[in-house]
Amino acid sequence: MAKVDSDEANREPSRGAPLLVLAKIRGILDAFSLATPELTLAEIRRSTGFPATTVQRLVANLVAEGFLTRRGDRYRIGLNLAFWAAPATQGLDALEVIQPVLRRLRDLTGETTALFIREGDVRVCVAVAPTRHAIQREMHVGKIMPLHAGSAGRVLLAWDPDAAERVLNGPLEPVASNTVTDRDELRRLIGETRQRGYAVSHDERTEGASGISAPVFDSMGQVAWAINVLGPSLRVTTDAFAEWAEPVVSAAHEATRLLGGRILS
Repeated sequence: MAKVDSDEANREPSRGAPLLVLAKIRGILDAFSLATPELTLAEIRRSTGFPATTVQRLVANLVAEGFLTRRGDRYRIGLNLAFWAAPATQGLDALEVIQPVLRRLRDLTGETTALFIREGDVRVCVAVAPTRHAIQREMHVGKIMPLHAGSAGRVLLAWDPDAAERVLNGPLEPVASNTVTDRDELRRLIGETRQRGYAVSHDERTEGASGISAPVFDSMGQVAWAINVLGPSLRVTTDAFAEWAEPVVSAAHEATRLLGGRILS
């Protein structure tokens, strides 16, 4: 009987289960992100945990088929994938595309997740995935809040200098015990948000409520939305922020990618 090698076995159908080679290809493609658009073979290997020979073989095939492009010793997603992916969101509403991202982030953190846009000098909630906890902070679609109070507002200002200047030159009314009403301090926090890629807040908009937010960008590289995780301060703590910062930023990057957006340096 002829011996079947492992690669041939990977190519055999498995009664509805995905082919193993496809799972490995997806693992390689998933290693790339908006934060790390270019990777070396060693970096791909570390990200995927696949053997070096597997990574080298599959990456070479992906380059040959246009899934990846190579520049020197670095690789990035090929333009063919962008062309093939374009029809995926054609005709879909942006909120329809982002809602699954909000739900996954809600399930990961256990807290309410929301999406905000800027409308003039306020921010408006346009999508919510509510927590399953009995004790929660109220949030609903259509809720209007000031831009200067809370992490989502700070994110929407940090990548929009014109909006930030308008807010900084206007009244900074207190709406909770920790609302930032000092212009110099708010300017510092806006700069800090842009530098680290996300914002956090405690008791700035509502007493006993905390939040962490990250930006979602459009195709022009402009901030369009803010993804936010919010909840009672007794659960949404400084330790929680440290644990959730990377998932929140990753969710925002995923939403940006799904919507065909890009981050400009």
